[in-house]
Amino acid sequence: MVISSSDKAYGDKDKLPYYEEDPLQGRHPYDVSKSCADLLAQAYHKTYNLPVCITRCANLYGGGDLNFSRIIPGTIRAVILGNRPVIRSNGKYTRDYFYVEDAVLALVTLAKKMQEGRICGEAFNFSSGINLSVIELVNKILGLMDKKIRPVILNKAEGEIRNQYLSIKKSKRLIEWEPRFSLEAGLKKTISWYRDYFIKQGAPDD
Repeated sequence: MVISSSDKAYGDKDKLPYYEEDPLQGRHPYDVSKSCADLLAQAYHKTYNLPVCITRCANLYGGGDLNFSRIIPGTIRAVILGNRPVIRSNGKYTRDYFYVEDAVLALVTLAKKMQEGRICGEAFNFSSGINLSVIELVNKILGLMDKKIRPVILNKAEGEIRNQYLSIKKSKRLIEWEPRFSLEAGLKKTISWYRDYFIKQGAPDD
């Protein structure tokens, strides 16, 4: 059994990146839900020897995500509609982003490695291994879409961790996994998916 947790399970920490042995200390409701599910999975392995591993993934992105309040689909949608992208925070929050096809391959790789029986009960971080600020990410998308638009920075984000990114050394070492898509390659595929989607569906209402 592979339990999909999140980097949010670690909570807010001064020392980065997050390592798998770091304590789980989510403070906000979503973060706490991830910490709890993660700890329960570990408990069932320890108590009942349940064959389980836990994945803690960075911020996922890719085609098919229609939650346009999220920074990547929201920015792409704004550009396609000719609007300025909106950043809720001050743009300085740092994150690492993880392309969805890489995430699928990571989970499949982990599940296969579990058949060997040596890693059950372990947690593994998965991400692109690259962290950048929100404004850097938005500017990257604008560049790939060949648009010169200044984003709207609201500076109103609340209840969010300011800086978070993951170490993926353990995943590389123990299950011989590493991301196949660079940030640029993943964003290009994502942008292409949304362009096709809006052509087929028509522009959504604001």
